[in-house]
Amino acid sequence: MTASRIAVFASGGGSNLEALLQHLDAVGGAQVVLVLSNKPDAGAVAKAARRGIATHVIADPADGNAIVAVLDAADVGTIALAGYLKMIPEAVTRRWRGRMLNVHPSLLPAFGGHGMYGRRVHEAVIAAKTSTSGATVHFVDEVYDRGPILAQASVPVRPDDTAVSLAERVLGVEHQLFPRAVHALATGVVELGPDGRVHGVVPAVPSLSS
Repeated sequence: MTASRIAVFASGGGSNLEALLQHLDAVGGAQVVLVLSNKPDAGAVAKAARRGIATHVIADPADGNAIVAVLDAADVGTIALAGYLKMIPEAVTRRWRGRMLNVHPSLLPAFGGHGMYGRRVHEAVIAAKTSTSGATVHFVDEVYDRGPILAQASVPVRPDDTAVSLAERVLGVEHQLFPRAVHALATGVVELGPDGRVHGVVPAVPSLSS
């Protein structure tokens, strides 16, 4: 299990995957060696294929042993969830505990949990009339969006925001925060200690003020 070898799980277009790849191109020290998806037509799969990165379509997202076998075959040491919309089986979370990150489009623990993803999150933020939202990168365990928080970046919620406009602003900071956090974990800058606490610091992302 080599920490610098990264697998990315994605269900959608792959914009966070692309941001990660561009960041790794610039800074080095780690590489994405495998992209997995539950959807064969996901944009993330196409992006990976164009770059010559191995891909795998998950036949049964609940089959943890099959997923572990694929990851082990690629000598994956770090896992990044970039818009993956299926629950990760316990066999995977247990084996890669402290080595798996997810990016969520809110400032957790607010607006997280089962069923809270994509547009639903931003609609809930606007309905709650909060003044600030943002993105969170956290370690993954067996409970949705409840693993230790590694890094966050905030954006303002404007009075005239819609779920679409807020989503665009949050995605902008995701594209900065997520690659920095994944690279920091893959290169040993940060780690989840035996005490369940995060050790080390992810390079800061400027919060957006407008």
